[in-house]
Amino acid sequence: MRILVINPGSTSTKIAVYEDEKPILLHSITHSADELAVYDAITEQQDFRRNLVIKELHRANIPVKFDAVIGRGGLVKPIAGGVYEINEQMLNDTLHGCVIHNHACNLGCLIAHEIAITIPNCRAFIADPGVVDELSPLARISGSPLMPRICIWHALNQRAIARRYAREIGKRYEDLNLIICHLGGGISVAAHEHGKAIDTNNALDGEGPFSPERAGSLPAADLIRLCFSGKYTEKQLLKRIAGKAGLTAHLGTNNMKEIQERIKNGDKQAQLITDAMIYHTAKQIAAEGAVLCGNVDAILLTGGMAHSDYITNELRRRIGYLAPVYCFPGENEMEALALNALSVLKGTSKAQIYQ
Repeated sequence: MRILVINPGSTSTKIAVYEDEKPILLHSITHSADELAVYDAITEQQDFRRNLVIKELHRANIPVKFDAVIGRGGLVKPIAGGVYEINEQMLNDTLHGCVIHNHACNLGCLIAHEIAITIPNCRAFIADPGVVDELSPLARISGSPLMPRICIWHALNQRAIARRYAREIGKRYEDLNLIICHLGGGISVAAHEHGKAIDTNNALDGEGPFSPERAGSLPAADLIRLCFSGKYTEKQLLKRIAGKAGLTAHLGTNNMKEIQERIKNGDKQAQLITDAMIYHTAKQIAAEGAVLCGNVDAILLTGGMAHSDYITNELRRRIGYLAPVYCFPGENEMEALALNALSVLKGTSKAQIYQ
């Protein structure tokens, strides 16, 4: 089975081609700010990015003949986890404003569909988008009925890591209680109870620990006062929550290698801010331990920052009392998408219907 994987991000479009479980192409197409600036809306980038994908396949001498094309799922509306066949309802919701957030990942289903319909007998999917919602009834309730809790998290990578860990120990993901922390540009922490993520945070622009680019939870009254201070526009404040927040706001960069080098060279402020991020992340992980009533089989750390021994060792020191801690560094989204598509093509799982 040959599968094309498409993962649109804010400044790149990652593509991969898999022959069953074996990758035969992995490539990231970067997009400059000037290239993207000509588009008023993210969905207007669809043709531009699709053409670059096709061009890269031709450059790599890979025929545009696939059994399936799978795209990164968008931030459309809350759905259960799993693989979804792209249908007209999904395309319509993505194109006509039924989205929680305008993010480049919303292009995933559009580009996958557009390529798949040109190939005979080719199917188009998404899998485990960031709006997968399996929250328990208690987890949905906030302190104000005007603002129920929602979750936007790294569902795809967290699920992939959970299944990988379960395979490695000879158990089923559905039989385990896990806390999984994705340490990336945003930080999401989820309590997985027997195959369902019953509690997690809005890691994009809502709550949880601050991260390299995001503010996490903020003092509510102070935020309201800032909104009405007249000093900032709505767009500027939203950027100060996601994009120019967290480490970027405090230290002027989101590059952890650079920050760690500054710490080695005696930068006390860089040390303080990094330690504070770790501290708040550990608090969030411990809170998910309460969600699972302390019945935690393992804590799994993943994402780009899990490559940092300093960060993972400090997290272990703070949360190791709760359960054994294991690291799975990096983001495994391309492989996870390919394996999700393959499982449907081979009949080991069934594609769900988006409605």
